[in-house]
Amino acid sequence: MAGVRLQGADAAVSRAHPILWGRSGSPDFLFKFLVIGSAGTGKSCLLHQFIENKFKQDSNHTIGVEFGSRVVTVGGKTVKLQIWDTAGQERFRRETYNSLAAWLTDARTLASPNIVVILCGNKKDLDPEREVTFLEASRFAQENELMFLETSALTGENVEEAFLKCARTILNKIDSGELDPERMGSGIQYGDVSLRQLRQPRSAQAVAPQPCGC
Repeated sequence: MAGVRLQGADAAVSRAHPILWGRSGSPDFLFKFLVIGSAGTGKSCLLHQFIENKFKQDSNHTIGVEFGSRVVTVGGKTVKLQIWDTAGQERFRRETYNSLAAWLTDARTLASPNIVVILCGNKKDLDPEREVTFLEASRFAQENELMFLETSALTGENVEEAFLKCARTILNKIDSGELDPERMGSGIQYGDVSLRQLRQPRSAQAVAPQPCGC
């Protein structure tokens, strides 16, 4: 997930999250998320809103890496999201948008060209201070094959949807074969062993011997 400061952040959203576990007592999948972007874009607040369902009032610039996790149900599957929030560089407002291309290049070079990326235009609640238009950001997302949502870590608007949208896309790519949970460094893996067995390619499954025609 990449963040850009469109506009800055006090309301708490309370929700219940019923979880149906897989047959093994573990989530069906484990997805690793990395929240990247410039300092001041609200990355830590997005993480806190998603994990704790409330706004992080005393948010200082992240030093090093923060971590959080949550189990969600997506497409009938339980998925544990492990989310790392990284320290950003000291850039603000318009500069955060201008640096998006560099963040995206780093992500696709250091992780994988096939990673799923969603661009979050955070601090939507500060619309009067907006410096990047919705059209401008959505055009960048389209040109770089990214999903895009405007979010507010303050009010909670679209925060959960951003993470769930990412998770749904990953599941769809697993089903289509574009992403392989068995691939080293993919950032995704099976949690339920039975799913690994069910999803083995036909070529890897045992083939019944054919009767001899002699």
